[in-house]
Parts: sequence; C-alpha cells; structure tokens
Amino acid sequence: MKNIPVIMIIFGGSGDLAHRKLYPSLFNLYEQGLIHDNFAVIGTARRPWSHEYLRGQVSDAIHETHDQVNENEVKDFASHFYYQSHDVTNVEHYETLKKLAQELDDRYSAQGNRLFYMAMAPRFFGTIATHINDQHLTGSGFNRIVVEKPFGHDLASAEELNEEITASFDENDIFRIDHYLGKEMIQNIMPMRFTNPLIKNIWSGDYIKNMQITLAERLGVEARGGYYDTSGALRDMVQNHIFQIITLLAMPEPKDLSSDSVHQAKQDLLKSLIIPTPEEVKNDFVRGQYLGSDTTFAYKKEPNVDPNSTTETFVAGKAKFTSGPLAGVPIYFRTGKEFKEKKTRIDIVLKHINNPYGQAHSNNITIEVDPESKIYITINGKKIDEPGIRREDLTYAFSKEEMAKVPDGYERLLHDVFVNDSTNFTHWSELKRYWEFIDAVENAWQKENEAGNPEITQYLPYRMGPKESNDIFESPTEHWIYE
Repeated sequence: MKNIPVIMIIFGGSGDLAHRKLYPSLFNLYEQGLIHDNFAVIGTARRPWSHEYLRGQVSDAIHETHDQVNENEVKDFASHFYYQSHDVTNVEHYETLKKLAQELDDRYSAQGNRLFYMAMAPRFFGTIATHINDQHLTGSGFNRIVVEKPFGHDLASAEELNEEITASFDENDIFRIDHYLGKEMIQNIMPMRFTNPLIKNIWSGDYIKNMQITLAERLGVEARGGYYDTSGALRDMVQNHIFQIITLLAMPEPKDLSSDSVHQAKQDLLKSLIIPTPEEVKNDFVRGQYLGSDTTFAYKKEPNVDPNSTTETFVAGKAKFTSGPLAGVPIYFRTGKEFKEKKTRIDIVLKHINNPYGQAHSNNITIEVDPESKIYITINGKKIDEPGIRREDLTYAFSKEEMAKVPDGYERLLHDVFVNDSTNFTHWSELKRYWEFIDAVENAWQKENEAGNPEITQYLPYRMGPKESNDIFESPTEHWIYE
C-alpha cells in the first residue's frame, strides 16, 4: 500500500469513538502500510492529558480490539500520536494547534496534507469548521474533513452547518461518514444487483412487489436519554442509515464505478423521491414508544427523558420514487429500540405468479447485514415424501475464516478518506434530499402534537414493535416478512 503523508487532527481525541473505532482502525491501516512513516495524529479535547497519556490510551485501544499484536509495532505506531488540550470555542487554542501541526508536518515530512476528524458532539461542528477557516489551520497540500452524523437536526440546521464547512473545504473534500456504508453486506448490494443476470433482470416493478428494511435494536436508550429525546428514531436512524440503504437499492445503474458516476446515479434517483404530504404521513407512517417490563424501564421512565415526551423510539414508514428501476415500488422501513433481537436485514419481495401448484409462495431475496452477513433467495421446490411444495433457501454466506478477514466499517471508510475516494460517503445534494423527506414527516407529527392528538402507539418490549406497523402496507394481504 502507498504510504500517505498526512497530519490528522481528531477533535474529540479523548472520546469513546476515537478509543473504540478510530485508533484500532488507524493501527490496522498502519500495519498495512497506508500510513506509516510520514504521518502524525493530534488528539484534542478539554482534558489535560499529555502526549504520553494519549499514547497509553492508543495502546490500550489496540490491545482491547486485537487478539495478537507485535508490541514493537504498537509502540512505534503510538509514538506518532500527540495531544493538545483544546477548547474548541477558544480562538487562541487554534493558534497553538496550528503551530503543533506545522511542527509535526516538518518532522514527519507530511507535505502540508491535513485531515480533520470531528469526533465530538455535533453542536461543535460548525464552530470547529469556522475556526479552521478563520485561523488558517489548513495546510499547503490536501485538506479533508470527516464529519460524523448527525449532520444537522433538520434541513435548516444542516444547511447552516454545510455553509460553515464549505467556507473551509470544497465539497469533494468533505467526507460525511456513515459507518453503515462500510459494512460488508451494504457494500455487496451493488455487486449483487449489477453482476447477476438472475437478479439484475428482475430488478423492476414488473417483478418486485415491495422491499422491506428492518433495523432492529435490542436495547433501549439507556444512558442516552437526554440526547435521544431531542432526536428520535426517525432522525437517529432513518435520515442516515436507512436512506443510505434505500438509495443503493433503488438507484439506476451507474455508467461506471467511479465516485462521480455512483453519486450522479444517486442524485438522479433522489430528484424523484416523493416527499410525503401530511395525509400520507398519517396513513403511511407509524410511530411508537416502548413500554416497560419486569427488567426494563418504559421510555418515559428512562433517565433524562421528559415524562410527557412525544419522541418516537419506533418508526415504520414508506418511501417511493417516480423514476429509476423501482419507480412506483413501495420501499417499507422500520426501526426501533427494545426489539426481540438486534438485526439489520433487507427483504425484496417478488410478485406472485400464476402456477399449477396454487399453494406456491413468492420468491424473496434477503440480505442480512447484522449480526450475520449473508444473502439468500427463498425458492419453491417439491416435497420429498408427499405431494406439495416446500420452501428452500439458496444461500451466499461467508465462512468464519472469511468473516475474520472482514474489516470494520470505520477501517474501510478511513482508508477511503486517505486515498480520496468518496464513493461510500454522502454528498450534500443527497443529504439535503433526505432532510426534506424527514422534515415533512416531522412537521406533520409536530402539527399532531400541537393539536393535542399525537398518534403514538405504545408497544411491548422484546417483540417486533407495534402491530400497527402492518397497517402501512398498500395491500391487506402484505405484511412484514421478518417476524
């Protein structure tokens, strides 16, 4: 691999994300040689750490995530890390940070390349971006910024943040990261669609009845009640993860696999996304909150949650497009907390056909993303010892040995940032369209709340969310495949 020279500044270097994901992923890229001799990482946060203390934290993070490591490599890797106590609201601190970055650039021959990573609370994103610009933190080489979700709270705040960031960085240098796009089976959607005639030739409304996306979480909000009560399932999961999946499923085939072509195909699709009216929100969406049990709190009893909260911990809804291969095909989605199990899966439901075996079911294509990684096609076959049809699965799955080689989503996406490949990141035009959809739903719900008649279903924990989620299907014979 190419040894890329760069000085990386992580805002939030003492945080959980940096410890659990960024430091182990950077170490893997170091072992692979993508970064090695000519890089340094500056971790910044309010805490009064030293360089040595940060290096100890980096070493601990690697040992916690790797079964076996070469201790000399860990030590050498950690020696590239430096700490700068930093208040992101204090302009003078950016001057200190700038001096350290230049010193390290000279020491490691980083060629003026800078990579900025926002791994802190979203409310600071705009402040950091503004001061990177007005304090001239950018270098003479490439300058790239990675922004974690959520990118804004609604369209207006997202537009404001985007303006602040684009004051310092070109669109092509902004990497809005969503770790879901680094997951193995999400990255398998395009190869599955475009390289298999069996699947490619039926990827249309002529053969597909609907698509269903489930992102189920086993846990409740736990310690995140304060944050979650200002967000909810729609903003927390649908605006990013689910819409990323929907776009990959519904986009037209790009002319090639370059980042520009893939994003052009996505943008062409999203122009035709139908923004729901208040009446469509009422008919096509269900929101709910989980109740308590002997072992769990109800959502409204969770710490830091308003006891009169109207924030949803579950949402089911529908998206449709007027163009693209799936024009007119309903794409149903649901996500929530306190489900019976943690699961991310996609079900493509094919239409029934007339056949002499009247009891034959439709074929389905299922992509399991988490916790297993596999694709299977459910087909009909003959029963062995009696008349009739039985169901069988044709499965594409990885062995344990193969799964052990699958890189973490953050490792994949950090690699792409270093090599300047934005294919698996979100462009502003796409994000803007997602927010237009989300705002339409949120605004309709807000009007219900203000009228004193919010339709929020209460559902029992450790099941599949409220039964009312089946009411969003266009036909009474349709239902969720995954039950």
